[in-house]
Amino acid sequence: MFMSSLYRAKPQDGVWWITGASSGIGRGVALEAARRGFTVIATARRLEALEDLSREADGFSGRIFPMPSDISDATAILRLVAQIEDKHGPISLAFLNAGTYRPVNAHPFDSDAFKDMFSVNVGGTINCLAAIMPLMCKRGWGQVALNASVAGYIGLPNSAAYSGTKAALIAIAESLKFDTDQYGVTMQVVNPGFVETPLTAKNDHPMPFLMPLDEAAKKICDGFEKEGFEITFPWQLSRILKGLRLLPYSLYFWLVGRATRA
Repeated sequence: MFMSSLYRAKPQDGVWWITGASSGIGRGVALEAARRGFTVIATARRLEALEDLSREADGFSGRIFPMPSDISDATAILRLVAQIEDKHGPISLAFLNAGTYRPVNAHPFDSDAFKDMFSVNVGGTINCLAAIMPLMCKRGWGQVALNASVAGYIGLPNSAAYSGTKAALIAIAESLKFDTDQYGVTMQVVNPGFVETPLTAKNDHPMPFLMPLDEAAKKICDGFEKEGFEITFPWQLSRILKGLRLLPYSLYFWLVGRATRA
């Protein structure tokens, strides 16, 4: 049996499954994985975007196969995972990356934004876990990474829904790790800072240490190959936000409010 603290997916073990692969971090990681020789199953709702992604990987040592689906549909995801394993072999690594972002404020209060983000970011991830976790635990090996965010460390202005979903994903990964360790399944959480993607393009506020997508994808794939539960970058922003968690609330709200001009 593989030990959870040691197992890292290799190209010969099976395929990588990446959700939210049509754009942003999912797309970047899919391409980087194919460069490294992995066979990648790319999932998103837009088939045309996935087919473009597959063509972009032509000439790489690995390949990308588009298999569209909607992570919010639990039945469809169960069916998709069965199809992947039947056609392409075992999923050795699942990068559950699909998510969405909308800024929210106290007034006017947009409850639909909360429902949509929790449905996709949390509910969709749970649907994927429900499909893949029994297979990996039964095999006694595998690797799962949830894409959260440094925004999950603390509550940030205009990000009540987004920070809430990402905090939930961090807690889910932390809690599941106690169990997955017993089954030989490696559990990781990815907490990026600001990365140049269509989601961050919506922001109208400063984004310190903004990282190019290609660089972020390399850091994530490097993290999949190494020991460690958390993959986080850039280190400067991660340390700052983790430090803010330790402050008394009176100082925390003053510092964050002043820094963001909330």
